[in-house]
Amino acid sequence: MALSPERLDRFARHIVLPEIGGAGQAALESMHVVLVGLGGIGSPALQYCAGAGIGQLTLLDDGAVETSNLQRQTIYSTRDIGHGKAVAARRWSGNFDDGLSVTISDTRLTPESAPRLFAGADLVLDGTDNFATRLAVSDACVALRIPLLSAAVGRFQGQVGAFAGHLPDQPCYRCYVGDAFDADDCDTCAEDGMLGAMAGWVGSFAALQAIRVLLVPLGGIGDPQWGRLHLLDGLAPGMRTLTIAKDPACRACSTSGIS
Repeated sequence: MALSPERLDRFARHIVLPEIGGAGQAALESMHVVLVGLGGIGSPALQYCAGAGIGQLTLLDDGAVETSNLQRQTIYSTRDIGHGKAVAARRWSGNFDDGLSVTISDTRLTPESAPRLFAGADLVLDGTDNFATRLAVSDACVALRIPLLSAAVGRFQGQVGAFAGHLPDQPCYRCYVGDAFDADDCDTCAEDGMLGAMAGWVGSFAALQAIRVLLVPLGGIGDPQWGRLHLLDGLAPGMRTLTIAKDPACRACSTSGIS
């Protein structure tokens, strides 16, 4: 894909990076990323995925913008309060870069709808706030053979993990959390609190990891880090990394005929 002069100018700071270059930027323009959840993680992740020139974005969120969101959900303004997040996110994307192809869904994601919504994606980035949805996202990614970035945040801590459970030797998100959480929600930030900038750190780091994964076929910016869970601490501050093992008894990636 040849980049227009306007696109070359827009992404010049990427193109001069030897790890990306013109070929990498053109590859990003052809990629399709699904963002599940457009809240504290999804908002900054969307900003940096769009800023990177990822050409096709599918935005999923069934919620509406609330006043309390504005402390950390950076794509919204007071004018968006009461409006659907997916619609407001599409409006932000169009104002930011009308060269992007953006589709939305404002219905709640379910195990039944996920395969249709994820079809054709190169990567799914999940920033939702409950285990049932995260596991539905993960299971669909395994079945469709799509890589998954799963991100979470609360108070002063966050985590971002890359999963490729469709590969024989790699874990999925269910390998990490198990089956016990399918119907249980996480604690909410309304109960526990959250530093707004912490959500920004997690979301922007997730976008960095998304770019890393998408550019792997070209050599890009390094190993995709499958099965690595990065734990971000805003109080220390610092980061440490865990390696997640594939669960030989996982009902999603080890007993589905994939491995």
